[in-house]
Amino acid sequence: MRKDIEIPEVKGVYIAAVKEWDTNFLSKSWFAYLINDSDKSLEITMVVSRGNNKNQKTATLRHAFGVISPKSFKKIELLMEEVFSFTNEFLVTYFIGETLYDKNFIFTPNSISEKNLQKIPLLDTEGVLAN
Repeated sequence: MRKDIEIPEVKGVYIAAVKEWDTNFLSKSWFAYLINDSDKSLEITMVVSRGNNKNQKTATLRHAFGVISPKSFKKIELLMEEVFSFTNEFLVTYFIGETLYDKNFIFTPNSISEKNLQKIPLLDTEGVLAN
């Protein structure tokens, strides 16, 4: 029965951490973005984020975005620097047509850092891509 379940590979969808000006705190802060660099709309899009280390866990946050158009992005949430030493996970689930896709994107401990900056698709800025 399990051999009949097809799990499609996620392509062209990314989670990125980007440091940018935050008008609320009047300083540069890190934010997580969901990026759809594919040619198809992501429908019924959900993102669940959480972090943990050996002794602590963060709150689990859930975000519903509905449709994410092709070649577009959505800001997910503010990333607090206090949890950069944690493993931070972003479980992304969406449909393309009738097919369900999901992927767990992970920022390993201390990977969100200016020393790991790279060009981020569609955002025209630098940031850190989750694995």
